[in-house]
Amino acid sequence: MGVKLKDIIKPETINFRDLDGKTIAIDAFNTLYQFLSIIRQKDGTPLMDENGEITSHLSGILYRNSSIMENGIKPIYIFDGQSPELKLETQQERKEIREESEKKWNEALAQGDEAEARKFAMRSSQLSPYIIESSKKLLNMMGIPYVEAYSEGESQAAYMVQKGDAWAVGSQDYDCLLFGADRMVRNLAIKSNLGNPEMFQLKKVLSNLQITREELIKMSIIIGTDFDPGLKRVGAKTALKYAKKGLLNEKIKLIDNYEKIEDIFLNPSINKKYSLKWNKANKKDIINFLCDKHGFSENRVSNAVDKIKNPTSSQKSLEDWF
Repeated sequence: MGVKLKDIIKPETINFRDLDGKTIAIDAFNTLYQFLSIIRQKDGTPLMDENGEITSHLSGILYRNSSIMENGIKPIYIFDGQSPELKLETQQERKEIREESEKKWNEALAQGDEAEARKFAMRSSQLSPYIIESSKKLLNMMGIPYVEAYSEGESQAAYMVQKGDAWAVGSQDYDCLLFGADRMVRNLAIKSNLGNPEMFQLKKVLSNLQITREELIKMSIIIGTDFDPGLKRVGAKTALKYAKKGLLNEKIKLIDNYEKIEDIFLNPSINKKYSLKWNKANKKDIINFLCDKHGFSENRVSNAVDKIKNPTSSQKSLEDWF
């Protein structure tokens, strides 16, 4: 879910023309959950093929990427690796929420309440090995590179932005700023209900708040992150007041394992041995995979593939593209 900083961090509204030619490191899990949540039928049932395999994520990958690449954006997908041990409690809580939501979804279906059913269905989304592996398979066919993170995908994406291999992190969460991403872009979807794309620049965020990145991390820990619940009744505005009054070091000591959490953000485990290469989309393989195997419309798939602009490069560093 990410840390809740919305009340104190204001975005810069941009448009897709501003992203033409830019390379965006996209948080894969964050995006796949978004597809699984949104791309559903009226009663909340996810898109499925005739064999009962979910295809919502495949639809999202194809149509979103064909649209953003048509607009000159170069995506890289970053997949999570092993989560830090401190995240296990959060993951368990999310699992319980998904299970309870699925139960309420089924109850609403039994009562014939489609609106209520869809609401709970959206909260029941979960990633399976099939969803992750089929996503990677389609990305390969589309010629889009992906990177396997050692740990948190957002920390890997932030590193790639710092290194110059990507211009910004694409995510709905603010965590990548804590990991040191110079830029972050939200709402990376054309013609969606998410709203216009928004950009956050770390230097501007820190300057506007008159704090350091280290203070932003401390503030986030007492607000609550994926690795701790935070302090009761402390939101972003209260945490910022603590920062202004020099109380962060005092307050953060009330959080168990706060030093380990700080270290996750400041010294994450990073995969530095990745390579980036864009290839021409393989239309034949995509049609075979999506249409023949999963029942997609061949005409729609063909039109989506034809929109893809495939920049090709075997370079690891992408500075020449900026």
